[in-house]
Amino acid sequence: MNDTVDKLVVFLAKRDGIDKLVKTFQYVSKLVHWHVETTQPDMAQRFKRWEVSSGLSRKAFRTGRFLTGFNTLRRNPGSTPTFRFLAVLANAGEMVYFFFDHFLWLSRIGFIDAGLAKKMSFISAFGESLGYVFFIISDFIIIKEGIEAQRRLLLQLPGSEGSIPDKEMERQETLRKIRADRVMRLMAVAANVADFIIALADIEPNPFFNHAVTLGISGLVSAWSGWYRNWPS
Repeated sequence: MNDTVDKLVVFLAKRDGIDKLVKTFQYVSKLVHWHVETTQPDMAQRFKRWEVSSGLSRKAFRTGRFLTGFNTLRRNPGSTPTFRFLAVLANAGEMVYFFFDHFLWLSRIGFIDAGLAKKMSFISAFGESLGYVFFIISDFIIIKEGIEAQRRLLLQLPGSEGSIPDKEMERQETLRKIRADRVMRLMAVAANVADFIIALADIEPNPFFNHAVTLGISGLVSAWSGWYRNWPS
């Protein structure tokens, strides 16, 4: 119990930890609002206000986050020209998303012209969706490389030169790291696909992507995948 509490404290000390928690509030309240809208209008309005408040809070809390992309490219530009290219495109899309999200937030709270909200939402969502596409491609390439490396390691037969006790422990540890990395990247892919669906609802509104259930489930998949990735090990 104490270990769980300690991990929760560490999780909530992170910017992303708080964001995933508030995102959970936002999309749970969206689903509840949809569910009780016709049967309990008063309760539905309460959950609608909670949803809107959570969404605006997340935007305020993400102020300045577009600079994260610059720092990521500076620290880890990519190991190969292909990954550097994908990293630039992915982080550029994310930077556009977070930068214009500032103006979307200011327009929705009435600080600047409210008429700008639709345009800012489109630009932000367009950059966001492009970023997700390249993040997903990068993750799938790394997952594929990890599977190939895992197969090579598994083909090493007991008794071969590489299977003395120390080498075998090293091999098992490498396999463990490959599997753990694959799980994390699959969680990232799940979150990016879910957020991509949410972005499409802003870019090209339609009955499916804009339905409360589609948005609610996508938001929770994104939130809980991010929760898993950020939870202290």
